[in-house]
Amino acid sequence: MTTQTENTQEKQDAELQQAETVEKQVVEQTEAQTEEQPVEAELAAAYARINELEIYVSEIDAREKDIQLRAQAEIQNIRRRAEQDVEKAHKFALEKFSKELLTVVDNLERGLDALDKAVTDETTQALVDGVEMTHKEFISTLGKFGVESVGVVGEAFNPELHQAISMQPAEGIEPNHISVVLQKGYTLQGRVLRPAMVMVAA
Repeated sequence: MTTQTENTQEKQDAELQQAETVEKQVVEQTEAQTEEQPVEAELAAAYARINELEIYVSEIDAREKDIQLRAQAEIQNIRRRAEQDVEKAHKFALEKFSKELLTVVDNLERGLDALDKAVTDETTQALVDGVEMTHKEFISTLGKFGVESVGVVGEAFNPELHQAISMQPAEGIEPNHISVVLQKGYTLQGRVLRPAMVMVAA
């Protein structure tokens, strides 16, 4: 009986020892897993942060490229506008001066009309020829600087170039065409300096 009790006691001790060993192994495994989990969590968080930063950097790069493109486009626009302004300044710098010269042309033409009616001898004809040559040279000089006359009888009426004083029937002239030019118009490089005053056929 005593031997049986001892055997039972030994058996219980062995089972207890085995249970303690198993428990110890479980605890060690749990501790190892617990240590691994924070490292894995930190590693995952670090990778996530790296991804966020890479996305942020790529967005900043894209924004910077966009800003550079916009700046280059703006510089090109400014350069183009400056070139256009310079071109316009060259083309139309003479605008005021040319307008003032138009009255001289008008007076020369009036003088020619009056002289044509008053020609009586060779001396007067020489005077007319001189004024005509002056007028032609003057018109030629204006033409060299881009000043052109507009408004010719028989030409189609253009409200951008012509100012209609009245409309009346005219023989041999199509409707809506110039029948009489009261005052010539002029343009400078295509821009109207003064519209032609005309009468239009109805």
